[in-house]
Amino acid sequence: MSNSAERPDQRALAALEEVLKHVGEELATWRRRALQAEAERAALGGPVGDPVAAKQRLDALEAENADLKRRLEAARARVTELLGRMRFLEEQASMEEQRR
Repeated sequence: MSNSAERPDQRALAALEEVLKHVGEELATWRRRALQAEAERAALGGPVGDPVAAKQRLDALEAENADLKRRLEAARARVTELLGRMRFLEEQASMEEQRR
C-alpha cells in the first residue's frame, strides 16, 4: 500500500489550494486598490464614469493653472522691479549721508 500523503491527487489538491490562496490574496490587493482609486476619484468630484465631464474639468484646471503661472510670473517681475527701486533708493540715501 502506498502512503496517502504521496498520492498524486493529494499533491495536486495541495498545489491547487496554494494557487487559490495566492489568487485570493492578489484579488484582495486589486480590490483594495480599486476602492482606493474610487475614493480618490470621488474626493476630486465629478460624476462617475463621465469622461466628457472629466475632460472638461481637466481643461478648466489646466487653464486655471496657466493663468496662475502668468500671474505668478507677473508678480515676480513686479517684485524684481521693486527690489531694483529699493536698491536705488538705498544707494541714493547712502550717497546723501556721505555728503553730509
